[in-house]
Parts: sequence; structure tokens; C-alpha cells
Amino acid sequence: MTPQPSHTIERIGIDESGKGDYFGPLVIAAVFVDATTQGELRLMQVRDSKKISDGRILEMAPDIKTICPHSVIAIGPQKYNELYEKIRNLNRLLAWGHAKALETLLERVTCERAISDQFANERLILNVLQEKGRKIVLEQRTKAESDLAVAAASILARAEFLLRLKRLSSEVGTTLPKGASPAVELAAKMIIKKHGQERLGSVAKLHFKTTQAVLAGLA
Repeated sequence: MTPQPSHTIERIGIDESGKGDYFGPLVIAAVFVDATTQGELRLMQVRDSKKISDGRILEMAPDIKTICPHSVIAIGPQKYNELYEKIRNLNRLLAWGHAKALETLLERVTCERAISDQFANERLILNVLQEKGRKIVLEQRTKAESDLAVAAASILARAEFLLRLKRLSSEVGTTLPKGASPAVELAAKMIIKKHGQERLGSVAKLHFKTTQAVLAGLA
């Protein structure tokens, strides 16, 4: 089989972490991949972060950062809540984050193509980029994580999410679980009892239904 010319291989993969987690930030990562780094990522067995343990993700992320130009945008809970109050739409917030990660990386590399998961009208992202004078072809795919560049971005985003979640846990003196489960509700109640209701917004995404469930349980 004839190898693809390098210019068709060059692309930026984008993915996010923390979207479905009540606690912790929303993190969006963008990773630039070319013919050389694609081979290196394959050797590292890079794949969708959902198929890799947290410990392994934290080991792989520094290596990916070493070989691939990248950008990681973390929107902490407090900032996330402020933005959500203004935007009132998770897809628009995600589009803003994707565009920000892309824009930051395009300051360092020249690339004509980006790939992300299908989550919203691609115009949402492209409009934000065009306002900044950036032009790029954006492919949105279902199961985009099967692409190596997107898989690498998913690992960087998850690693940053895990590190920041651990830091937030230390700050409030309570282990903050991932996801949105009964254990998450219990942790939220602990935070309110220890620090007061106003502290919740510094560690959690308040628009989740979890917030109403927790506050109703305390009433």
C-alpha cells in the first residue's frame, strides 16, 4: 500500500474531558500530528483514553507532550459556572473551548485540518475561529477517538482533568469522585457541611441535576 503524503496526514485532533463529571474542570486538548509523530504515537499504543487506566494516562501524557505540539485549555469550576451562566448551553461552551484550544495551537503550528468528536454544529467552532482570523477545515466524526490525533488529545485532556480533580480534593479535604453518582452527591453534601454551600461552586459544575438533588436532601 502506498503511504499517504505527509501533508494529508498532518492534522490536529481535539477532545475534551470532564464534560460528564460533576466535580472538576472541563478540559479541552488539541494535539498536532504529522507522519513522524503518528508512527511514534502508534508505538506508544495511544488509543482512546476511555480504554486506558487513570494511572497509565498520567504516565503517557508527558510523553505525548514531549513529541507532539499541543495545547490544553482547562476551565475550572468557578470559571465554568460563570461562562455557563452567560452562555446557558453546554454545546456552545464546548465550542468555545475547542476553538480556544485550536487557536492556541495554531499560533505554534501551520495546519489545515482538525478532527473532533461530533457534539454540535461545526459552525459554532468555526465562527469563533473566524472572528480571530483563523481558517481551518474541521471534521466532526462520531467515535473520533479512533483517530490517533484525537486519541492523543483525549489522553492529555483526561490527564489534566485527573490532576486538577486531585488538587481540588486536597483543597476541600474531601475526595471528589468522578462522574455523577450517589458517591458524588455524598461528597457534595460533605463539602457543604464543612465549608458552606457557596464553596460548592469552586469545585462543581452547578447546572448538573446533582446540585438540586444535594440541596433538596439538605433542606
